[in-house]
Amino acid sequence: MQFNLVPHPATPPSGPLKVWVSIDHANSLGATASTNIWYGVGAPAERFVIPEVQEPARAEDLWQTTCFEAFLRIPGASAYREWNFAPSGEWAAYDFTGHRDGRSDADVAPPYIRIEDNLTWWGLGATIAVDADAVWTLGLSAILEEADGTKSYWALAHPPGDKPDFHAPDCFAASLP
Repeated sequence: MQFNLVPHPATPPSGPLKVWVSIDHANSLGATASTNIWYGVGAPAERFVIPEVQEPARAEDLWQTTCFEAFLRIPGASAYREWNFAPSGEWAAYDFTGHRDGRSDADVAPPYIRIEDNLTWWGLGATIAVDADAVWTLGLSAILEEADGTKSYWALAHPPGDKPDFHAPDCFAASLP
């Protein structure tokens, strides 16, 4: 599956840019399945603030600079999980009981994160484990900070309003599998 993300109207990038996401969901015979999420950014990496590579570790406040996010929710449920993936290799995973309510650290296996730079575009891949038997509604998003200080907020869909809110139900605009 491939999706194009759109910038929030109040936070456009400094110039033309395409951001896309490809997802490969591989069911397994066990209780978990691997989901590979690949975020592509159609501009040279040097245009962006990209955190220096670290040892992979759970970290806080990754959304304050270039970061990619995935939100998973069982259709009709209020609870959902948020994943954050930084180009540094750092990550976060949170469980919420409702829209921005009841946040706790998710008890999950660390994602496998990798970066690819193709000179004219770059991307971040993240592999996560999910419940193999579940169907999910999915929100995909990106925060891109450019070297000139411009921050743009990208998602499959945005709710009405003057600020981006990736946690809003309108952002859960895709299904997995």
